Amino acid sequence: MIITDTHTHLYSEAFDEDREAMIQRAIENNVKRLFVPAIDSTYTERMLSIEAKYPEYVFLMMGLHPTHVKDNYKEELLHVSEMLKKHKFYAVGEIGIDLYWDKSTLSIQQEAFRTQIKLAKQYNLPIVIHCREAFDAVFEVLEIEKSDDLRGVFHCFAGTLDQAKKAISYNMKLGIGGVATFKNGKIDQFLNKISLEHIVLETDSPYLAPKPHRGKRNESVYILKVLEKLSEIYAVSEEEIANITTENSKVVFGV
Repeated sequence: MIITDTHTHLYSEAFDEDREAMIQRAIENNVKRLFVPAIDSTYTERMLSIEAKYPEYVFLMMGLHPTHVKDNYKEELLHVSEMLKKHKFYAVGEIGIDLYWDKSTLSIQQEAFRTQIKLAKQYNLPIVIHCREAFDAVFEVLEIEKSDDLRGVFHCFAGTLDQAKKAISYNMKLGIGGVATFKNGKIDQFLNKISLEHIVLETDSPYLAPKPHRGKRNESVYILKVLEKLSEIYAVSEEEIANITTENSKVVFGV
């Protein structure tokens, strides 16, 4: 059984004390496919360094996170573009719109989102979408940019059943993580109405740790708790969930 964590910030400062041990724990527990999203240019060297150390297990993305779309966003987008030219990445992400922290940057977030979707199409890469309190704004951009070659993951999906169906209609898989284990997470109440072919697993570590680790630092090995919860929701074995979601990740990322 091989488990895929489609979203883990392995380079985060939260792991500076024990990064190697944390990655080793994941690998020893069959979490052997680790997809690493970008935030901004300040993390690029850290990402490349982790990939160099664990080339068998680590798959990098390149992108500008919506909460980091600031006054210098054009320079940051240029960095994304330059990196895509010279290094192998497996997705453009994480990109999208976040209206939880700052609504004033909506217009430049939308511009950055669209620019990066175009880059994804140019390089035939999937996108990994960050959406926080911004479903309508994200869907508005996807409606403009939708095409047969646009595919990806709605990272950390925490919306309604209707929003899930709409995301899937844009050729997106749903990234399911710790939220599925939360009492107030709500997605566990309808997830079994979504076919497993539309689901991938993720942790978003070091954030959003699943129960019983909620509120503590998350790490990739805790995806086992998500696997356990989905096995319960779908009433199939953990191995079957792992196999299907790993295959789904291969469809998205091409590896």
